[in-house]
Amino acid sequence: MISNQKLEQGEGGLPAHGFRRNRISRRVYDWARGALPRLSATERQALGAGDVWWDRDLFAGSPDWQKLLAVPKAAVSERERRFLDGPCRELCGMLDDWQISFELRDLPPEVWDFMRRERFFGMIIPEEHGGLGFGAYAHSEVVRLISTRSLTAAITVMVPNSLGPGELLLQFGTEAQKRHWLPRLADGREIPCFGLTSPEAGSDAASMTDEGVVTWGEHDGERVLGLRLNWHKRYITLGPVATVLGLAVKTRDPEGLLGGPEDLGITVVLVPTDAPGVEIGRRHLPCMQAFQNGPNKGHDVFLPLDAVLGGRDCIGQGWTMLMSALAAGRGISLPSLSAAGVTLGARTTGAYARVREQFGIPIGRMEGVQVRLARLAALSYQLEAARWLTCSALDAGHHPVVISAIMKTHATYRLRTAIDDAMDVHAGKTIIDGPSNYLGNYYRAVPVGITVEGANLLSQNFIIFGQGAIRCHPHLLDEMMALEADDREAGLDAFDAAFWAHVRHSAGNVFRAWGRAWTGARIGPAPKGPVAHHFRRLSRYASALSLVADLALLTIGGALKRKEMISARLGDILSELYLLSAVLKRFEDEGRQEADLPLVAWCMETGASTIERRFDEVLRNFPSRGLAALARLVVLPAGVRAPGPDDETIKRCAAIVFEPGEARERLTAGVYCGETGSVKELEDAFALVVAVEPLRRRLRQAEAGGIDQALERGVISREEAERLRQAEAAVARVIAVDDFAPEELSPLARQKAPDEGGPGFRRENRASA
Repeated sequence: MISNQKLEQGEGGLPAHGFRRNRISRRVYDWARGALPRLSATERQALGAGDVWWDRDLFAGSPDWQKLLAVPKAAVSERERRFLDGPCRELCGMLDDWQISFELRDLPPEVWDFMRRERFFGMIIPEEHGGLGFGAYAHSEVVRLISTRSLTAAITVMVPNSLGPGELLLQFGTEAQKRHWLPRLADGREIPCFGLTSPEAGSDAASMTDEGVVTWGEHDGERVLGLRLNWHKRYITLGPVATVLGLAVKTRDPEGLLGGPEDLGITVVLVPTDAPGVEIGRRHLPCMQAFQNGPNKGHDVFLPLDAVLGGRDCIGQGWTMLMSALAAGRGISLPSLSAAGVTLGARTTGAYARVREQFGIPIGRMEGVQVRLARLAALSYQLEAARWLTCSALDAGHHPVVISAIMKTHATYRLRTAIDDAMDVHAGKTIIDGPSNYLGNYYRAVPVGITVEGANLLSQNFIIFGQGAIRCHPHLLDEMMALEADDREAGLDAFDAAFWAHVRHSAGNVFRAWGRAWTGARIGPAPKGPVAHHFRRLSRYASALSLVADLALLTIGGALKRKEMISARLGDILSELYLLSAVLKRFEDEGRQEADLPLVAWCMETGASTIERRFDEVLRNFPSRGLAALARLVVLPAGVRAPGPDDETIKRCAAIVFEPGEARERLTAGVYCGETGSVKELEDAFALVVAVEPLRRRLRQAEAGGIDQALERGVISREEAERLRQAEAAVARVIAVDDFAPEELSPLARQKAPDEGGPGFRRENRASA
């Protein structure tokens, strides 16, 4: 809140800038206080959670590229590297995704034991509490590596280290709570889950009916003050096996036992799942994924106030806790899983397109396939770049709530695009389920990632621009807080300073946006080098976003949060700016690899096309047609001119995953191929096919027919013939798909033999008929 302040005095006893303050600022201030709705308590808490970082520089309209390039590149320590190369790879070798997903519907007991013993559940817990004490990037690397082997295992590791009691205890727990819970969470004696979503409240958590009432009750034989809890939660990951539940409830104090208001807000309570009245253990089956997930209920569960996370002083602070925890966890978990899926798709699809032939050529030489390969390669480059940059921010101590929303939303959306592309190219190979299908589970899991930890529709339509405009704008939050001030004169003082700073900022952006657009982004600051023009182009779009956002706020005001389509489009622009800046930083951080220039070009051209189309859509739907015309003249004077990547760029990107080499290995590093299994078979076939390509070319030129004929004619030696046969056999294993005996798939087939009228008998009769 704005406190009372003595106004700085000018000549004649009037405040400094008295005319401006009294004649202009006061009128705007009075209008805004009457026109804009007051912030709710939930909105205040959301705005106070987390912080801003590079997103603020982008939104301000003139990003400092040297500041971005000075951010240290994400890296793991030697101890973290040993864990990745040791226990993490050992865990991957223990995982059979088909067995986990379709036979056990769970991780094998030995895997659970191994994860406990190696403290996978305590990656974020400091060493002094028995955890591994890993940074954000190491945490992300572990999740990413496991995700290329088994989503169930990755999610099981991911959840205790992101949104849940562990993260919340570290940020908000009392010392006694940390001493009790953190060592048990670190070594797996306690398995945590977090209960937020209920049947009545999904994305709108504030509408939950789950309740904790302050009252006296019995606990461990003593009469103590506590909370009587009643709840019904669902979709809770790890819930069926959890021993401690971080429970979000609305708290009330109807008897005034705490000496305050009756409605106290959302509170987080640590509930042992063996407490009397807790019902837990039943499972959901999310899109056929085998990770533990299910509902839970509580009826008249009584716990002392010591069970409130953070203690009595944190009653009612649950929403702040949740938003702060999401600002970190949402930037790591699902982006890491998504990056893994895209990279796995890029590596396997490039290899499959090389070994699979149709019409006498590898399918990867067909231009329609090359479009998909290029997108897979470029999205892998982009998501990895954004993951590295975000983890650098988190490891530096930031909790960037807007960037985390961008990452979760657009990483999972890009995963959907990438897996669709990979499935298109593999065709029948990956629509037939079985142990040899390495993509089917990712395809089924995509909707889960898009929905959980804040549904993407909510993030895209409300949070990214809604919070971004307020948190990232250099002056808007100060203006809003001034309008909220209880002391009107103190609020006017603060508003006057913020408002005129806002005016100066907007005026500067008009000239920056105009100059950069009308010169085709030929002016503006940019690091020297082969991608300098891309930096200038992003500077152009950043100044345009700042200007158009100001115009939207000016003309639509508080109603903007209900103009979801406009808000989503502006949010998409901010998101593209962040993802594209990450691409440029990666290119610089990796030493300006010339082989990666096509990937950079694909990302920049595709992103520029999206940005310009979003600007066009915003301006076509602007409520003030006059302002829309003026804005278009400034930011899009020639209309939408970014067509996307050209054919040559697409072909060069496709070649990176289609051809063996250092660029392919750098792009797809960190995919677990293992010593056995379908991905290893594909890798082996890829290597063999590439190795015998000169021999096959010799056969074609000599028109020698098959291997035997070529051998007879002396075109190839026996050793060369054997290498060709090995390659053919390897390809045959790769393109083969799984099949099953009827009784393996259907209980009906197990109950009836074909001659007893079972399914086989009916098929034969229909065929005969």
